[in-house]
Amino acid sequence: MIALPRLDLDLEALRVLVLIADLGSISAAARAERISQPAASKRIKVLESRLRLELLDRRSHGAVLTAHGRMVTEWSRRVVEAADALLTGASTLSEQATSKIRIGASQTVAEYLVPRWLAEFRQRTPGTPVHFLVGSSAMVIDAVRGREIDLGFVETPQLPTDLSSQPVAQDRLVLVVGPAHRLARRRIPLPAGELAQLPLVTRQQGSGTRETLELAVGAPMADPALELETNAAVKIAAAAGELGAVLSELVVSQELRDGRLVEVPLADIDLTRRWHAIWRGDTQWRGALADFRTLIADWSRSPQPPTPPS
Repeated sequence: MIALPRLDLDLEALRVLVLIADLGSISAAARAERISQPAASKRIKVLESRLRLELLDRRSHGAVLTAHGRMVTEWSRRVVEAADALLTGASTLSEQATSKIRIGASQTVAEYLVPRWLAEFRQRTPGTPVHFLVGSSAMVIDAVRGREIDLGFVETPQLPTDLSSQPVAQDRLVLVVGPAHRLARRRIPLPAGELAQLPLVTRQQGSGTRETLELAVGAPMADPALELETNAAVKIAAAAGELGAVLSELVVSQELRDGRLVEVPLADIDLTRRWHAIWRGDTQWRGALADFRTLIADWSRSPQPPTPPS
């Protein structure tokens, strides 16, 4: 196959050539393009130079297409039509992309903050579609990296360095057990070393709650006695048996009030954590996504602490 030279063609010059063929003169083509006649003539001359072909027969009363010019014009027409289709399609895709938001959140944030944000967002921008992913902090981070979502909210204390982040709220983890557990009536705070060896029911690996606990303890922890995927499942397992659990105080607030779970005091360990928004550095803040980010920024500047359901 013969290797053809690559030419840096000016799409606007091709457009002018097509207009000359359709409108009958350089001046008419220039008016249609809203440029001066000398500018239109220069574009055609540069195009002729690059193609090494004479496209116009310039005469005292005007210019007409040469035989080569007519052939090149038909090819140019296809290029111009294809470029217009590309630009129209891309514009449509851009409008569709900026008319919806794609967000994700780890479970505790999804339960206690995102519903509040979405309710306010729908009041501000009614009818805006929302794609909402719920999973572990690790899943949300992967979804942001993989461009499945544009904005994520996570609980993990170890934020990825390749993503941008901003704190949005904070909460506190608590150790809870069922009423029949041996620690249910303990009044002396449990040291971190004992907590590390306590049989626990936990969320799966990649959970922000689990990572916060492991980092705060600062010592090797016993393997989880049971790993479950949701906060609700962890609560049920802890309330029903002999295993403790460490969860957000928001998650267990109702169970603590009605006695299904009991909080065990802790010593020498800080389980306060921050929740963060994360996004890619190249995220385009436009349309609905920009509106949602503004809402989060407004909320973060004067946040109301997440409140448990009554």
